[in-house]
Amino acid sequence: MASTSPASSAPPTNSTAAPAAGSSLRVALQFVGMALAWGASFLFMKVSLEGMSWGQIAWARILIGAITMLVIVLVMRERMPRDLKLWAHLAVAGVTGVALPFLLWAWAEQYISSALASIFNGITPITTALMVTFAFHVEKLSRNQILGIAIGLGGVFVIIGPWNGGLFGGSLWGQVAAILATICYGFTGGYLRKYVTPRGISAPMVAFGQVGSAAILMLILSPVLITGPLALNGWIILSMLALGIFGTGIAFLWNINVMRAWGPTRNSTVTYLTPIIGVALGVLILGETLSWNEPVGAAIAIVGILVMRQRASLRRPR
Repeated sequence: MASTSPASSAPPTNSTAAPAAGSSLRVALQFVGMALAWGASFLFMKVSLEGMSWGQIAWARILIGAITMLVIVLVMRERMPRDLKLWAHLAVAGVTGVALPFLLWAWAEQYISSALASIFNGITPITTALMVTFAFHVEKLSRNQILGIAIGLGGVFVIIGPWNGGLFGGSLWGQVAAILATICYGFTGGYLRKYVTPRGISAPMVAFGQVGSAAILMLILSPVLITGPLALNGWIILSMLALGIFGTGIAFLWNINVMRAWGPTRNSTVTYLTPIIGVALGVLILGETLSWNEPVGAAIAIVGILVMRQRASLRRPR
């Protein structure tokens, strides 16, 4: 989490076109890198579950990510904010945007495939739009955007496929956990947009504040999360390093940069790419299969998101 997160204030405009173009290209490349890192994270979690518990995966992933972000902050010589209220906001974002969703994704993949998990991650733009509009009032929805959300939610219904039976089985609860993870991402995007963006804190510090706060929580919960046997091998170790360094560390920094430049709703469209990457890796590497309703529901959800985004684009020039 795959995930949407933090924002900072929009960068100042340049007087020359060349730097702006270079900056735009850099943001676009970070957007693609973020999609690759988060799309592959569902594969890495599934591989790690072969020798680790879901709690151990989230714990190790967040701790490795926090160490990665600490190194980045030290190398870049970032100044630590002294505002305790700001740290409190970052701590909230760390819980809702890192700790909770990463625990939920790892738990969910005990019951659903990595491909299906990546498909559910694709509804993040819907939960983001709902949260930034109704919970934090930092954006407004038009009628067409509401229609797009309704279509997207219909797609989620098709993905779940309640007609298949087993409504109270592990698969259903795995899907519920995946949906809750996307709600956490949507909440965090709106929360940071409202409480952190106006303060102008740098992107590395926002990412470090989030992941670092989540790491502290993981350390507190260590007696609960890391108990149980471990059966590590080379693939599991590499998967966890990739999850921590790229999926939780570097990708979070990229996410903050893209969020700053594009805003939370547009940034959340990274989830157009993550399901494609996640499904491809799950099918090709793990041999996973999908029921007909899962890609069909994903397509319906994407149509809803496109309707929502198209209306937003048409409103901007006016």
